[in-house]
Amino acid sequence: MGNGKIKIEISNLEVRYDQKEALKGISFDIYENEILAIIGPAQSGKTTLLKVINRTIEFFPDVRVGGTVRIDGENVREMKNVNELRRRIGMVFPLPVGLPLSIYDNVAFAPRAAGIHHREKLDELVERCLKQAALWDEVKDRLDSLGTRLSGGQQQRLTIARALSHQPEILCLDEFSIAVDPVTTMRIEDVLKELRSQMTIILVTNLVQQARRLADRTAFLLNGELIEIGSNEVIFSGSPANKMTYDYVSGIFG
Repeated sequence: MGNGKIKIEISNLEVRYDQKEALKGISFDIYENEILAIIGPAQSGKTTLLKVINRTIEFFPDVRVGGTVRIDGENVREMKNVNELRRRIGMVFPLPVGLPLSIYDNVAFAPRAAGIHHREKLDELVERCLKQAALWDEVKDRLDSLGTRLSGGQQQRLTIARALSHQPEILCLDEFSIAVDPVTTMRIEDVLKELRSQMTIILVTNLVQQARRLADRTAFLLNGELIEIGSNEVIFSGSPANKMTYDYVSGIFG
């Protein structure tokens, strides 16, 4: 990767929470239909970056943001319709957050809010999203049961199905495997590889091996700075450009 169409341009991005500098003037591009992994220790700015991209950073009153993030050339912070921006960007959080609704209604919630009410169309959309999230076969006979009664791994996949119901262009996953067993993690990784042909995927992970398995390119953040970004062949080859990258992916620190 690295020579495709640019989907997201990040230029001199700075974020400060009160007195803490979370991101320190980072710049890089994210390409269409790639999986980009973002790795680094805790407090490196990984989740902050996702919050800037979909503007949930604005929920924090004391935050200051400098620099620009552009999606398809358009400055995110100048977009008038924030809800439309967030429709274009699906978010999957570290712990599954199921709505207190049926499995069906969890997935149909956003499409209904967008004005889709025809039952046949909703049925088709719910089935497609649950299949994309590798959950359909496990729940197709109990779509009316509460989503919150599913196992942790199933709830995480339901969260992915709900994110996909927006038909996003970009899918952001923040430590999705924290509450998920290894078998389910591998199933979700297979799903993400298939979804790459339809969208751009940004994967924040503390698991270096997950980044190595799944991503096309990997970015290494440390203390709010972009230490290195490159193809996985380079980052994990044993000869990345920066020794700190080598030390982190080798487990010497972190």
